[in-house]
Parts: sequence; C-alpha cells; structure tokens
Amino acid sequence: MRTAEEAANRDEKVVAGFGDEWSRFTQAALSREEREKIFTDYFSNFPWYLLDDESVGADIGCGSGRWAMVVAPRVGYLNLLDASHEALSVAKSNLRDYQNVAFHHASVGEMPFDDISLDFAYSLGVLHHVPDTLGAIKVVARKLKPGAPFLVYLYYAFDNRPRWFRVVWKISDIARGIVSRLPHWLRYLVSQAIALGIYWPLARAAKLLERLGCLPATWPLSYYRDKSLYTLRTDALDRFGTSLEQRFSKGEIRAMMEAAGFEDIRFSDREPYWCAVGIKKE
Repeated sequence: MRTAEEAANRDEKVVAGFGDEWSRFTQAALSREEREKIFTDYFSNFPWYLLDDESVGADIGCGSGRWAMVVAPRVGYLNLLDASHEALSVAKSNLRDYQNVAFHHASVGEMPFDDISLDFAYSLGVLHHVPDTLGAIKVVARKLKPGAPFLVYLYYAFDNRPRWFRVVWKISDIARGIVSRLPHWLRYLVSQAIALGIYWPLARAAKLLERLGCLPATWPLSYYRDKSLYTLRTDALDRFGTSLEQRFSKGEIRAMMEAAGFEDIRFSDREPYWCAVGIKKE
C-alpha cells in the first residue's frame, strides 16, 4: 500500500526547503524587466495562440508566483498550486492585486481539479524535485482538455555538453548532496558563499568574454552573464539547497510526455535546458 506521501508525490524535506527558499527570496527585489526576460526564456516556444482571455490553467509548483505574475494578465483564470504553505503565502502576497487567480495548497499528486478541465498548464523547475516525475506528468495530462498545451522545464542531463562539463557537474553534485543536508540557516549561508565566490565570477567573466566576442558555448554558468546578483543568489540556493534532484535527457523527456498522452512535443533551443511543450492528444 502506498503511503500518503507517495500518493501525493512529494518529498517533505524538499517541500520544507523550498518553503525556506521562497521565504528568503520572495522575488520582490527582482526587477520587472529581468522577470520578463527570464520568463521569455522559459516560454519561448509556448503556443499562446491556443489560449484566449477565457482560458483556465494551472501553475504547478508556483513557488513565489513570479511567473504567474506574467501569465495571469494573459488568460482568463490561473490556479496556483504549491505543496509548501510558506511558498503559497509569498505567492499570495506577490499576486494580491490580481483578481483572476486562486491558490491551492497541494502537491502535483493532489491536484484539486476535475479531469479534462484545464485549458493549459505549466510547471517550471518543479517536477525534477518529485519522487515520480513520469507519474506527475501523467496526472497533469489527466487534468488537461484535449488539445491543451503543457509546458514543462526539467533539469537537463547535459546531453548537449562535452564530457568534461559533466565531470564538473558531478563534482558540484557531490557538494549539493552535502549542502542540502545542512540546517536551513547554514544551507542558506553556504549557498550565498557559492553565489558570490563561484556563480558571480564565472557569470561576469562570461559577460566580458561575450563583449570581446570570444565566449565559448560551453562556458559554465554563462546563462547568468546578464542576470542580477539577486537571481544568482536565488538560484544558488535553489540548486544546492534541495536534497532530491533528477536530470533527464531530451529523449527521456520526450518519452515521458508521449507516455502521458502528449503529442507535437517541441523543445526550446535556448537555455535553460530543457523546456518542452506538448499538446494533449485529442
């Protein structure tokens, strides 16, 4: 018999960690310009033409609600779902002026929506932190109407990177395993030291190399070359503060989405990798 935690498809330590993260980084200090720039990276291949001002959808694992702030004005109604009370409180504060949103304290395995009821859904940087990623995608598919789009961002398995890059990641993953087991306050301090001592120098070096016209395509953390220190600090805690992290190749993501009942699956060709959109089969 499955436990309640298994049925909900959540890891309580991960939930607590993200509650702490979004309480510290509410995204109130993130500029509108930077938010929309990062949003565009995630949603670059999302089929907005399939939606209208009456479309009802879901932000699965909304966190601080930073992406919902951009999506909500474009649709009829947006449901924000998160397994963390703390994260949901931050999202409610960030979207307090929005009238077309609702908040649900639930995991992806407990989605409080009728089957075949949603016009769209998205889940960014969440489903690689649940025990059963395929099971989560299947639950989302059940809630969507035929023809509805689903956007998912899952950590990539460096399938488009050279071997040395994967070795560097392997070393960082050992560090993540250690840091993520620390008490929240110490985990935070260590992550901030990583942001200042590793993320910031590499990102700013990438920015300089880009200006000189010689930025290597595989430069570590080059994605952050035009991001604020606030974003670097947020993502350092996000990366090193979670005890459960799964990574998938493009082929594995396609296979999971097909198994869940999606078709016309398309991947963004820009960072962050991998952002994929699938359409619920008719």
